[in-house]
Amino acid sequence: MSLVTPLNRVLGLGSAKDGTEHWWAQRLSAIALAVLGVWLTISVTSFESFGYSAVVSWMQAPLNCVLLILTVLTLSYHSQLGVQVVVEDYVHGTGRKIGALIASTFVHILLAAAGVFSLLKLAFGAGV
Repeated sequence: MSLVTPLNRVLGLGSAKDGTEHWWAQRLSAIALAVLGVWLTISVTSFESFGYSAVVSWMQAPLNCVLLILTVLTLSYHSQLGVQVVVEDYVHGTGRKIGALIASTFVHILLAAAGVFSLLKLAFGAGV
């Protein structure tokens, strides 16, 4: 028995069948960010000095650099998922909605790439 009316079935207004996947992606990225956030908080609070060279040398440690890159990528992905939900729920008009989703995706990719580039640049000695 289907709860979708015949008119909605013809118009394609039934379930998109991807809500569960999106929900799980948001929850898993949130869990990853919680773990990475605890690591980052513990690491930063253990600094003896917050001078530029001390922070850059901390970032140059391989484990710290990899975890910072994972943080940037996970944060960007989680943010993109959240903005997507807001756009889908509150932007009306097909053209505006598609444009906003495309713009949001490109902005998140650009920010993630800039973050990873900056971390790699510092990790390979360009910052000290």
